[in-house]
Amino acid sequence: MTDKQTLRAAALDSKAWPYEEARKLLKRYPDGAPAKGHVLFETGYGPSGLPHIGTFNEVLRTTMVRRAFEALSDIPTRLIAFSDDMDGLRKVPENVPNKEMLTAHLGKPLTRIPDPFGTHESFAAHNNALLREFLDRFGFDYEFVSSTDYYADGTFDEALKGVLRNYQGIMDVMLPTLRKERQATYSPVLPVSPKSGVVLQVPIEVLDADAGMIAFEDEGERIEQSILGGRAKLQWKVDWAMRWVALGVDYEMAGKDLIDSVIQSSKIARVLGGKPPEGFNYEMFLDEKGEKISKSKGNGLSLDQWLTYGPDESLAFYIYREPKKAKALHLGLIPRAVDDYWQFRANYAAQPIEQRLGNPVHHIHNGPPPAETLPVTFGLLLNLVGVMGEASKEQVWGYLANYVPDATPESYPALDDLIGYALAYARDFVTPTLNKRAPEGVEVAALQRLDAALAALPADASAEDIQNLVYEIGKTGGFDNLRDWFKALYETLLGSEQGPRMGSFIALYGIENSRKLIAEALAKA
Repeated sequence: MTDKQTLRAAALDSKAWPYEEARKLLKRYPDGAPAKGHVLFETGYGPSGLPHIGTFNEVLRTTMVRRAFEALSDIPTRLIAFSDDMDGLRKVPENVPNKEMLTAHLGKPLTRIPDPFGTHESFAAHNNALLREFLDRFGFDYEFVSSTDYYADGTFDEALKGVLRNYQGIMDVMLPTLRKERQATYSPVLPVSPKSGVVLQVPIEVLDADAGMIAFEDEGERIEQSILGGRAKLQWKVDWAMRWVALGVDYEMAGKDLIDSVIQSSKIARVLGGKPPEGFNYEMFLDEKGEKISKSKGNGLSLDQWLTYGPDESLAFYIYREPKKAKALHLGLIPRAVDDYWQFRANYAAQPIEQRLGNPVHHIHNGPPPAETLPVTFGLLLNLVGVMGEASKEQVWGYLANYVPDATPESYPALDDLIGYALAYARDFVTPTLNKRAPEGVEVAALQRLDAALAALPADASAEDIQNLVYEIGKTGGFDNLRDWFKALYETLLGSEQGPRMGSFIALYGIENSRKLIAEALAKA
């Protein structure tokens, strides 16, 4: 078999979640490509705010499913990033200028509101540009779609007429889900006022479904108006269903908080004569207190924050794993995510194909990852720069040159990037928390023995030899268990409760420098 055939055979049985999702699409089209000639993936975005980590999460996971499907099938695929920019602005975001100007335009479609930043033709155009820049930054293969364009250019015309033809059927789906007060005013269709330009939430009367004509009351006057040409939009759940049917969307995932919306929109899609897309509901991210992340609370983590302290592969790695499990998302997770990513990456080459397909790096890199390996862990780098204090990349490379043969930025470019992340993370989160305590009890004698033993070693002693020495001193040092010995080393020498493999740290930091740390600690005893 060819490599592609081998991969396809293994992927058909893989338990990795992107392949499990992709197999749903295989079952959706058992006879080959659909009439439209491709399988369509969609992600949605509301441009009333700026792109955020949730946007990255959804596009990344959808892309992973798309790639998995492409490994299983030769049917062409497309991914559209849909901007719901016909939506009326409900409230003014906190993180924008010219709030008074935006307040004067509340209720209008986002594409018909001036840009508060003064750089684009509308507020939606500004945020859409940010979205596209955001997605392009990570090399996503997608097509951008504007809701306003599709409402205005006739793309949605037939589907909109279908909404009017099936008006009562849609009401039968939606009314039981609403409160009594809301039932009295609810309409699936939201006309745009010809007077104020506001997206109105008022009852409507269907006059002529085939012509797209409705009637409604606007400021006390009965208005007869077409819903075509951008003169109306649909309520959220109806809009979602109409879009699925009009575009033939085959796959779209959503957060757990939208399960009800998925259920109702799927029912409406069937009323409209379409088939809801495949997909799954992922769990939400939590903050470090275990509370749901909320933009209004401001307790979330931005993409820029993560990427200040860790590479995008580390974030992709964290997002890939256990999508149906609620997970914390905060800056304290970055060091572990970086090291776990590199560990899985190092394991990849020696794994059989079945394990490779379940390895997160396979889905992050859409196949084998780059060949570069790391000679040190990110955690070890953090410990090094933590004890160095204010340091530069060049100074860190100076230490690495004593530990790693031919250690240069040119030979280890990924490590050079990680040093930059480590310096930033240590500066902001490690160094301010370091608190070296004085050694006490049996710790004093054990540190003295360690100092003497290190003095007897050659300067180029291996990390393994140093580790064995540290281990033996701990075993005979009068500690209840070795964990207490290593904890004492971390707390007295490094100022933290947790730390690296001490043999590796001492070899990296240097025997003489490490002896200075011991001397400083013993001076406090």
